[in-house]
Amino acid sequence: MDNRPIGVFDSGVGGLTAVRELRKILPGEDIVYFGDTGRVPYGSRSKQTIVKFAVQNMRYLLTHDVKVILAACGTVCTNVTEKDIASAGIDAPYHGIVMPATRAACAQSQGGRIGVMATMAAIRSGAYGKALRTIQPSAQLIGNAAPLLVPIVENGMTEPGNPITRQALEYYLAPFIREEVDTLILGCTHYPILYDMINEALDYKVSLVDAGAAAAHELKVMLWENDLLAARESGCARYIVTDTVDNFVAVARNFLFEDIESSTQYVDIDDL
Repeated sequence: MDNRPIGVFDSGVGGLTAVRELRKILPGEDIVYFGDTGRVPYGSRSKQTIVKFAVQNMRYLLTHDVKVILAACGTVCTNVTEKDIASAGIDAPYHGIVMPATRAACAQSQGGRIGVMATMAAIRSGAYGKALRTIQPSAQLIGNAAPLLVPIVENGMTEPGNPITRQALEYYLAPFIREEVDTLILGCTHYPILYDMINEALDYKVSLVDAGAAAAHELKVMLWENDLLAARESGCARYIVTDTVDNFVAVARNFLFEDIESSTQYVDIDDL
């Protein structure tokens, strides 16, 4: 047993989809969530910048004595390698969302036509294609970047029927409809907050994979296999951000369905 917290980080609020799932399936765990809201979005950045930010985020989480780090950010997971992490001296088990999401998609797909919608940096990396070839080489992958969705979510434009969000989704989902994918990986953890709108735009004909939720379930298995589960019935979550707390808390309500203002604090990005 290990009562140290789980560390989770993302460029902004998106990783809260993973936190929501972790709190549901691992209610006894403490969680420290780091949202780099002062530098969001990551998806348009260079690989070198993404690696730099990710390493800073992980080092900060380690100051909270976390027992494992979950990178709940598709852009980080597709651009930061195990070698990058080892070179930075990160001394904690590290988990991402790419392999869990790809495994879930392969399990759900009926026809082997799998789509992935993610940030530009994630699509450019080719990481999902590489993962798919190791799991199900016969499957076909159709990728499309959706760069506007992260700022849309970060700005709270997530209410059902929002005309701007609906128009953006119709544009980004058109290639998947044209290519007749049967399963779509939501490869950025911001996207599941738009789950119902995406389902509607796809006429409910495509199986959706929540990458953050898939990663949370695999993380639970890892903790159990390594005897790292907490020995308590109820844990707590702390949230740390690098920009305005009020904005984060307001958008977080759409993810967690609760007020987390008393559990949220600001840190200066220059102190990381």
